[in-house]
Amino acid sequence: MAILILGLVLFLGGHSVSIFAPEWRARVVARIGELPWKALYGLFALFGFLVLVWGYGLARQAPIPLYDPPVWLRHINLLLMLPVFTLLLAAYLPGRIQRTLKHPMLVAVKLWALAHLLANGTLADVLLFGGFLAWAVADRISLKRRPAPTVYGAPASSFNDALAIVGGLVLYLAFMFWLHRALLGVAPIG
Repeated sequence: MAILILGLVLFLGGHSVSIFAPEWRARVVARIGELPWKALYGLFALFGFLVLVWGYGLARQAPIPLYDPPVWLRHINLLLMLPVFTLLLAAYLPGRIQRTLKHPMLVAVKLWALAHLLANGTLADVLLFGGFLAWAVADRISLKRRPAPTVYGAPASSFNDALAIVGGLVLYLAFMFWLHRALLGVAPIG
């Protein structure tokens, strides 16, 4: 469990620099430049992610149950997950979805985390998904007092919404019927 917690601290902590230390980030970027900052940040995030995945995998080997979700919550999970991939794509495909939600990636993270908290009841699940949910809420609140980061993506177009929806549905189906099991060893359906 300690490795999972370390992974969460590294990954979410690195992603929280703009929330809790924006002035420090600006000073470092001014000193070393935007590209070196992004390279270091990317390496740190990758390292944190790998530790997080490793820690979660270890924690799943000796689960500590906190609650036993009823089966119907797994159906709610599948429903809540339906827009998640569309929202992730909409973050990089500017259109009406992005304009309306402002931060579709954060909405996607919140839905993903909430859906998985409803369907999973071990300590590792609560730490992982609860940590991501808390981080996404904190980041969204912090965006009210700081400028939103620049997200590079496709040029704005009305076609982007259709692309995000179709691509999101394809990814959703791929995860439901194949990728989730292939990557995580758990089949969400059947």
